Amino acid sequence: MLKKDPRPELMKTTNPAIQYFIRRDLLDESPGSIRQIWELPEVQKILKKQQSDGSWPDPHLKKHVDSGTNYKMVETYRALGVLVQLYGMTKEHLAIQKAAEFFFTTQTEEGDFRGIYGHQYSPNYSAGILELLVEAGYEREDAIHRSFQWLLSIQQEKGGWTLPLQTHKIKMQNTEQYINDSPILFFQKEKIFAHFVTGIVLRAFASHPEYRHHPDVLRAGELITHRFFKEDMYSSYKAAENWEHYSIPFWWNDYIATLDALSKMGFTPENSGISAVLHYFQKTQNDSGIWDLHLLKGKSIPDLNLWGNLILC
Repeated sequence: MLKKDPRPELMKTTNPAIQYFIRRDLLDESPGSIRQIWELPEVQKILKKQQSDGSWPDPHLKKHVDSGTNYKMVETYRALGVLVQLYGMTKEHLAIQKAAEFFFTTQTEEGDFRGIYGHQYSPNYSAGILELLVEAGYEREDAIHRSFQWLLSIQQEKGGWTLPLQTHKIKMQNTEQYINDSPILFFQKEKIFAHFVTGIVLRAFASHPEYRHHPDVLRAGELITHRFFKEDMYSSYKAAENWEHYSIPFWWNDYIATLDALSKMGFTPENSGISAVLHYFQKTQNDSGIWDLHLLKGKSIPDLNLWGNLILC
């Protein structure tokens, strides 16, 4: 379907991790043990910063001393995303085990992971953490099952998911107040879903070999295909161009992350929404065969645009 095969341009990279995954995932070759990737200097640099409790430290601790946000959770989520989604690390490595143990200490009895929005619910970060833990090999843990059940229990009546801070119309500049002091904002399940949140939640379900086929999840997957190229229904991350603003590893909601989830769930290009996005990528492919992606986070990661292209391919 593409104007040009992107693989020759990608294969010019000297990045050994990207070379490994090109061979494994795009050329169907056997590149050897994944453990060789775990020993790369860029991986070891991240691992050296891990703390004894399994977390990664907040580099701006003094600035955040009065914040209700658990920035150790944020930094651990950031580090685990790179290690798991880019370098393929799993619970076979002690560092991933320790990170998982840290996250499980932040899980509530309800099943969500609490702290990044203070005491408020954050289905987006709960799902993001869940996604990484499943990809790291924890899909059979009772705690993981409890988290998926929680996500299903808070789904909107007509499908999809929302963030209470959004449905209660909390403006971004007032978020810190609600994270620190205000009562917990509960879900308003009668309201319409937010595709910004739904796309992130779908990634968690898509990562699990059983939950990805749940009928309520498939229904949400179908719903989000009708939101491509459109504004979200809520004020934060509302603009339609946010679909084209990419986070590698995945963080917010975008075309690549959503297509990745939908493909794991069994959706195909016969779906008209997916077909439209694929046509968009066909049109935006550059003359060398790859894409110039608008990247948001992780710009210190070497060859980030190539990582995004690899995942897209």
